[in-house]
Amino acid sequence: MEGDFIKINEWLLPFSWLYGMGVGIRNALFDLGILKSRSFDVPVISVGNITVGGAGKTPHVEYLVNLLRKRAKVAVLSRGYKRKSKGYVLARADTTMTEIGDEPYQMHKKFEDIYVAVDKNRCHGIERLTTDPETSDTDVVLLDDAYQHRYVKPGINILLVDYHRLIIYDKLLPAGRLREPKEGKTRADIVIVTKCPKDLKPMSYRVLSRALNLFPYQQLYFTRIAYGDLQLLFGNKTRKLTSIMPDEHTLLLTGIASPEQMVEDLQPYCKHITQMRFADHHQFTEEDIANINNTFASLPSPRHIITTEKDATRLEGMQGLSEEVRKNIFVLPIEIKVMLDKKEKFDETILSYVHKNSKTSTLTIEKNRKLNEQKEPYSYGKPKKIRF
Repeated sequence: MEGDFIKINEWLLPFSWLYGMGVGIRNALFDLGILKSRSFDVPVISVGNITVGGAGKTPHVEYLVNLLRKRAKVAVLSRGYKRKSKGYVLARADTTMTEIGDEPYQMHKKFEDIYVAVDKNRCHGIERLTTDPETSDTDVVLLDDAYQHRYVKPGINILLVDYHRLIIYDKLLPAGRLREPKEGKTRADIVIVTKCPKDLKPMSYRVLSRALNLFPYQQLYFTRIAYGDLQLLFGNKTRKLTSIMPDEHTLLLTGIASPEQMVEDLQPYCKHITQMRFADHHQFTEEDIANINNTFASLPSPRHIITTEKDATRLEGMQGLSEEVRKNIFVLPIEIKVMLDKKEKFDETILSYVHKNSKTSTLTIEKNRKLNEQKEPYSYGKPKKIRF
């Protein structure tokens, strides 16, 4: 059920109150204009949350990439959490995971026709993407995990809310997992409840809609996770989840914030699951690799390993994995599905915004062509905060 993964450390609530004061002052400075938010001439779409990790930011950014990349030149800008480099870094063919971080590296490897860059200073990163000669054809910038980075004023601000960690039931850090008070949701143009069960009942949609208590200008969507075919990490072999036999043993290897939904989703296919959980963005050590080898070897045959795309970026360069592990470790691709038959509405909201505010995307070029044929004038304006 919704909110079922939330754990509140009641004894830490006084510290949460102090943390909330600091966050509240910062937000007030932005709201009053003392701290400035900057708009850009290029369309900017921000995807983030107000909880610590695990809301599904990467697959939602990838959804937007797939939606836009055939119509516009897309750039993804991330902070590059836990990377070894500093400042602005544009991913190139020889860029390593340690230079840009696991999630940007995952997108860089998956989408060769987009720009992927990292910069803690998002304003500076957008400037570089739009002015450097090699990336100046950028049509739209997707900001990954930038909901609290208020120095940038996006044209569309998307807030992700984990179905299992609803912000209305959570508390501020450190007692809970909220980065800022739940009232921060008012800055969102679009709110998406993520990781919903496939069989979520219509009544649940209505209850959640009322509980989130959004303003009329905010759009609300629900998404669920869908899985692709398993892909061998060290090879070209693939297999379907439905091909897993009842007597096979699965070692589920995860270093993500919230693997609970993944475990639930795999249970119909994997009857015997042994979990090895690591912290989000965990950097695997030699000791970890030895434990993985030993744990896998201890499982009865037939056996295999399933890991996430994000973990795969950190495992593929590790030395010491046994030959048996390398032959049996599979990556499980995920994507998101928009529920309630609202995919078309969501897509149109995104495409319309980019259409209206990008001067060089194929979306705009096509519209210009049609307008020229009709001899109707058309002018572009700077991206503005949209209200629905």
